[in-house]
Amino acid sequence: MSTTIPRDKFKAVWLIFFMLGLGTLLPWNFFMTASMYFTGRLKEPYFSNPAANHRMEAEHTPSLLESKFKNVMTLCAMVPLLLFTCLNSVLHSLIPQKLRVMGSLLLIMAVFMVTAVLVKVAMEPLPFFTVTMVKIVIINSCGAVLQGSLFGMAGLLPATYTTPIMSGQGLAGTFAAIAMICALASGSAMDDTAFGYFITACVVIFLSILSYIALPKMEFYQHYQQRKASPADRSETTSLNTMKTGTQPPARSHKHGLPVSQEDSQPSVSMMTIFKKVWVLAVSVCFVFTVTIGTFPAITSDVQTTLGAGTSWERYFIPVCCFLLFNGCDWAGRSLTAVCMWPGGESRLLPMMVASRVLFLPLFMMCNVQPRAHLPVFFPHDAWYILFMVLFAFSNGYLASLCMCFGPKKVAPNEAETAGAVMALFLSLGLALGAAFSFLFRGLV
Repeated sequence: MSTTIPRDKFKAVWLIFFMLGLGTLLPWNFFMTASMYFTGRLKEPYFSNPAANHRMEAEHTPSLLESKFKNVMTLCAMVPLLLFTCLNSVLHSLIPQKLRVMGSLLLIMAVFMVTAVLVKVAMEPLPFFTVTMVKIVIINSCGAVLQGSLFGMAGLLPATYTTPIMSGQGLAGTFAAIAMICALASGSAMDDTAFGYFITACVVIFLSILSYIALPKMEFYQHYQQRKASPADRSETTSLNTMKTGTQPPARSHKHGLPVSQEDSQPSVSMMTIFKKVWVLAVSVCFVFTVTIGTFPAITSDVQTTLGAGTSWERYFIPVCCFLLFNGCDWAGRSLTAVCMWPGGESRLLPMMVASRVLFLPLFMMCNVQPRAHLPVFFPHDAWYILFMVLFAFSNGYLASLCMCFGPKKVAPNEAETAGAVMALFLSLGLALGAAFSFLFRGLV
């Protein structure tokens, strides 16, 4: 057999993983970006004309559904994300990869098509709220399965092929932030803006589906898929085929001529064994996102400018300096791992750098976060906030990508997909823990 490794012509496989990474987080980011539209639909009465809505703001008292929308939305996103990531880590070997990835993408696309149609359909607030939460549960459940499957697939390839997934996810947030800023500047009716959001999402998901269809045809990807097979994998496959067909597999022997026992036909390495090999990196990526989601946007979006109160700068301060700056620097950090992967996966410096990010919590708390009840403001100037945001976002993208790249490389090739799923599980655990701690962190300010 030839040992020559095919070349990734035109970086096609890299671009496909980038597109699939974009499709993983774009749905959730679009739902967050369109939160103004969703809360607007919960008003009674609701007007699609922005001028009419503006006149109502002064007299409008938020309803229970409006005031709780973002909290319930986060809950409906994080719980299914963690649950289905956990299920995917355990059951990924029992469900074909094609069904997991293609099924998730098709379901997400269907949800956005329904959402785009409902923009033009009048609904009472409670049914609209319920339908919206069901859609959020579906897209985050599918996103969890898709994300875990992608990291598992990338685990079979060289370490740098986890980078396009992380970079694509970073672009999803940047794209959503730019869309939000454009919506503020356009002055269009909220319905028209929201319809454009959801149609754009449908197009991106459709392109992701086409990308996944093309992936198995790439010679570079085929080469690493073939390397996945080992005696243990073939034994597992044979065992599964026996369960499906009810027939006995042909006798097989070890290299020493001894018959394969029933025990040998089971997976040779447990998830716990794989976790013991990658636990430092798994806990590190979990901690990265616990700090990030615990701070952003619960604390960072409540910082107020001290330079341009009452001007257009005040209107664009949070959209630009919080959301756009975070997502842009996060994307830059994720993308940097394509050319620089320092420190190495075995270095003690990497977990130390991850742990040091906890310093961002007090730094942001002592910016001009309003309202506040306990801590003084030590960094009132906008420049401090912008500096902290650049470092915070860049370190999030860079360190998380390093952990996700190195994790599957600490195990054997036939264990890489499971290791990728374990890493994705701890990434989702970090998101869930961050969401839970964000209430505590914000209350301390």
